[in-house]
Amino acid sequence: MLDARAQVHRTELISELVARSRRRRGLTQDALANLLAEASGNQSVTREEVSRWERGKRIPGPYWRDWLCRSLELPQDRLEHAAVAARLCRRGGPPRPWAG
Repeated sequence: MLDARAQVHRTELISELVARSRRRRGLTQDALANLLAEASGNQSVTREEVSRWERGKRIPGPYWRDWLCRSLELPQDRLEHAAVAARLCRRGGPPRPWAG
């Protein structure tokens, strides 16, 4: 059985998952922020916050992960695994393979 740090190698980081899913839906960062604000009724999310998530500067909290799942039509467990992988990577998990 693989330990959690070894699993990081096999799991996409949340920054990668959010960016790829957003682009696949044809959304800009601003459009995703607006979609999240409209869906959640919470106007506090901005394009800048989406950018921080996608650059790996911040990991969206549980509240925004729930709305990201709904807005980007992603399975909750996939987004949660991606968030865990990002946290482990920040804490010195194994180096990620270069994605080119």
